[in-house]
Amino acid sequence: MKKLKLKELESCLQRVDTFESPKLLLEQYPTRPHIAACMLYTIHNTFDDIENKTIADLGCGCGMLSIGSAMLGAGFCVGFDIDAEALEIFNSNLEDFELTNVDFIQCDVCSLSDSMSETFDTVIMNPPFGTKHNKGMDMIFLKTALQMAKTAVYSLHKTSTRQHIQKKADEWEVKMEVIAELRYDLPASYKFHKKKSVDIEVDFIRFLPRNS
Repeated sequence: MKKLKLKELESCLQRVDTFESPKLLLEQYPTRPHIAACMLYTIHNTFDDIENKTIADLGCGCGMLSIGSAMLGAGFCVGFDIDAEALEIFNSNLEDFELTNVDFIQCDVCSLSDSMSETFDTVIMNPPFGTKHNKGMDMIFLKTALQMAKTAVYSLHKTSTRQHIQKKADEWEVKMEVIAELRYDLPASYKFHKKKSVDIEVDFIRFLPRNS
């Protein structure tokens, strides 16, 4: 398989269609191609946690992280999302990219952990940040991901919540490493957004489940 450079990966991911009408209740903010490419390239090249691995993408939306993982040689990738409309866009993206090693399941991510314990090598996600109507949702996603992963979980979280997440990681006896601090360029997606875009400080974190 041809090794993709970071710029090539980002360029490919710019072709991924995203939400036309994001849902506020689900905190649907698409992962920007630049951030997705940087995340995946690091997971692949620094930690070797993508190529030939089984990957879960929690709250996958339109499939940005799943598609990027497949392009970097994932063995098999499964996206999980509650929103049927997002998964329709995901399916259309899969057809456009002609990928056969990616699938998706419509479900509530919060109900997955028991049935999917240690099913995937790697879990990658950009979870809801747990603001507005979803307080604590980021931690529910993280706990679920840690139960599903055999090797590692990679996730984005607001930098302002780092201490809280570290406290939870200690409580769960999970190793946590902040790989990078990123600026998440959030475009105006909802009516209450007054600015065209806003930068949010985000941590890109690697978690190692207790069993790894």
